[in-house]
Amino acid sequence: MNNESDPSNPASSPATQQNLTLEPNDNRHLAMLCGQLDSHLRQIEERLGISISNRGNQFLLSGPSVNVASAKQLLIHLYAEICQGVGLSPESLHLQLQQAGLEHLAEVAKGDQPVEAIQVIRTKRASIKPRGKNQQSYVRTIKYSDINFGIGPAGTGKTYLAVACAVEALLEERVRRILLVRPAVEAGEKLGFLPGDLSQKIDPYLRPLYDALYEMLGFETVNKYIERNIIEVAPLAFMRGRTLNNAFIILDEAQNTTREQMKMFLTRIGFGSTAVITGDATQIDLPRGAQSGLTHAGNILDGVEGIGFTYFANKDVVRHPLVQRIVQAYDNHEDKATPLDQGKL
Repeated sequence: MNNESDPSNPASSPATQQNLTLEPNDNRHLAMLCGQLDSHLRQIEERLGISISNRGNQFLLSGPSVNVASAKQLLIHLYAEICQGVGLSPESLHLQLQQAGLEHLAEVAKGDQPVEAIQVIRTKRASIKPRGKNQQSYVRTIKYSDINFGIGPAGTGKTYLAVACAVEALLEERVRRILLVRPAVEAGEKLGFLPGDLSQKIDPYLRPLYDALYEMLGFETVNKYIERNIIEVAPLAFMRGRTLNNAFIILDEAQNTTREQMKMFLTRIGFGSTAVITGDATQIDLPRGAQSGLTHAGNILDGVEGIGFTYFANKDVVRHPLVQRIVQAYDNHEDKATPLDQGKL
């Protein structure tokens, strides 16, 4: 078999060596890049099939030429991020390698697809860098559009990045408060009566949003903001009649809104506010026969000036690599399912 035309096969390109000098020569940043006991370098070696050795900021990369060029570009990119204050962990490196893939890294290394720089989202306890074209486009759209839709499968960062943008806007005093909104629809289960006040009743539905807030602001700060009504949680049904000015509003799990609820929510937006609507059109929990307000809004609002849409795909999943394969497997099954099969699902 001839492997000469396969850029993703290490055997398809001749072995080479390249020297790389990373500047500025900062021992702390270099230690973060290499990882504990050079674990990050070993991770890159295993994924790209190359060898990396270094002394200080001097690196020697050996292996197939395409892979070496890809690793060189990746190291330069990672080091630039670290110098900007973006942390690097084995998990984030794994996700970056998983998402980009060798072929994409090779294209970047050759200059065919230069990565467009984007401002890091800075919060109180973390700096978040969008990964991949769709995440970068999503954050850019949120910054420049008043109403934004993020539509795609689970694990693509839709909710997490929306919360990050909301926290950054609050800390920079571009908005006065954050509203977290979600339809109270069980995922195929009847949970029955939930005790407690309004906040306690809807807490289970907003847990992913709380988790992101705690990570970015800290537990005590989030609770203080909730007490002062700077961060407000509300079920979608309680939004009727309100006008929301100078606020950052996130409507999560929007695939479980009805057409009427979506229209009601979108007409609540006031001056100085930004709204982000996230959802996965393949995980609708509405009663059979009810049309999702998310898919309906996508059909009639796409192209309306001032409203941004970002559509995520399976390749944008940034969780465990198995999640990406699970989503793809379900999509493949549904594409092959007969009408009778689909009625049973």
